[in-house]
Amino acid sequence: RDWGRRGYNPGSTKPNGKKPPAEEKKQYLEPEFTKIRVVDFDLKELVVLPREIDLNEWLASNTTTFFNLINLQYSTISEFCTGDTCQAMTACNTIYYWYDERGKKTKCTAPQYVDFVMSLCQKLVTDEEIFPTKYGKEFPNSFESLVKKICRYLFHVLAHLYWAHFKETVALDLQGHLNTLYAHFIVFVREFNLVDPKETCIMDDLSEILCTPAPPPAPLPAPSAPTSSPSPSSQNHVTER
Repeated sequence: RDWGRRGYNPGSTKPNGKKPPAEEKKQYLEPEFTKIRVVDFDLKELVVLPREIDLNEWLASNTTTFFNLINLQYSTISEFCTGDTCQAMTACNTIYYWYDERGKKTKCTAPQYVDFVMSLCQKLVTDEEIFPTKYGKEFPNSFESLVKKICRYLFHVLAHLYWAHFKETVALDLQGHLNTLYAHFIVFVREFNLVDPKETCIMDDLSEILCTPAPPPAPLPAPSAPTSSPSPSSQNHVTER
């Protein structure tokens, strides 16, 4: 799906949360699903700032990549995320509301909210004044705060995928990709303090499981020494008495 600029201009928007009544069983925490990843190495190695790389360049590159990957992950279940099935943007015990540029609070459906998020993110990451791609072009002073805004919204989308659409993700056999994407994203935002822990705490139970490096596989048992069998010559040898 093309998340082009659509005139929403939600630049001053911000989410807010309220708790709905009950919390359902979290299928995504079951070991049979959390053990499924598409990589088994320490993701922290992927997010640490490399030597001789500018911090803003690193943040820009990773933020753009996460936007594209989370957009793609959502697109796999978007047909199931409708105004009827997801009448509010929910995640765990939270409902997210959208605030327009005038500060008006709007309770929108989940697909509407995701549409707002993706449109805003694409508008920002493709703006040459904010995410410069030309050599020598400086990043604006507001760059870090805008990256934090993007990451906060992308977290909401990931949380909604787990809370409302994990069954569909499993049916598509994409839970390994979702788990790896989520863990990579959380390790990244923690490394650079891009999302307030109070924002991500609703998914801490999953984060602690997925962001812990998978234990190394148990070593294979040492092969037992082969039983020596008599050589053909000794089998045919007859001792005379």
